[in-house]
Order: sequence, then C-alpha cells, then structure tokens
Amino acid sequence: MDKVFIKELCIETVIGVYDWERKIKQAVCIDLELGTQISAASDSDNIEDTVDYKEVVKTVKSFIQKSEFLLIEALAEHTIKLIFAKFNVTHVKGRFSKPGAVTGSKEVGVIIERTKDES
Repeated sequence: MDKVFIKELCIETVIGVYDWERKIKQAVCIDLELGTQISAASDSDNIEDTVDYKEVVKTVKSFIQKSEFLLIEALAEHTIKLIFAKFNVTHVKGRFSKPGAVTGSKEVGVIIERTKDES
C-alpha cells in the first residue's frame, strides 16, 4: 500500500474537559498517513489521480476549527471518519496531540489506525 502523508498540521480549536478549556482555543497537532494507490497518478502525473493533500488539509482544518470535543479520542475518531467519507483512501493512521497539555510533557495524545471497513 502506498501512503500520502501530512505531518505536524496544527489547528486551533476548543478541546478539553475543564471549564477553562471550554472558554479558549488550544492547538491540536496532527500527523496523517493515508493509504491509497499512487500508481495511476505516477503514470498520468495528474492531481485527479491521487489524494489531494491540500484538499485533505482544508477539509480537516475546517472540521476541527469548528468542533468542540471534550476528548482528543473523539476528535481523532470523527476526523478519521470524515477523511474516509470525503476521500478515496483505504487506510488512515492518525496521530493527534495537544502540545503542552500536561506540565513537564511536550505533548500528549492518541494514535489511531483504521481501515475503510472499520469506518
């Protein structure tokens, strides 16, 4: 399986379980690996034959900016489902983190992997 990837996409959103977190926007940073076949695109050299990572970023960014999840787990799962619904991918691995959320730690978060069959 070939993969298209997006690394260190950081988006401001409302996320968290504490009252103070519900009143501010915090950064959520994402790494994505999108399983697809790139052979048609490599033959044609045409953007229409691959996963357009710019469109993935626009879609994910818009969704997350408008969201107000309590948990990063929920944000991650819903983001992956959105990607499957909008793009021709068979597998998604996502790393979702909240930088600075825990004192003494650079970031905390979740890593999830799903196949289209599981979405």
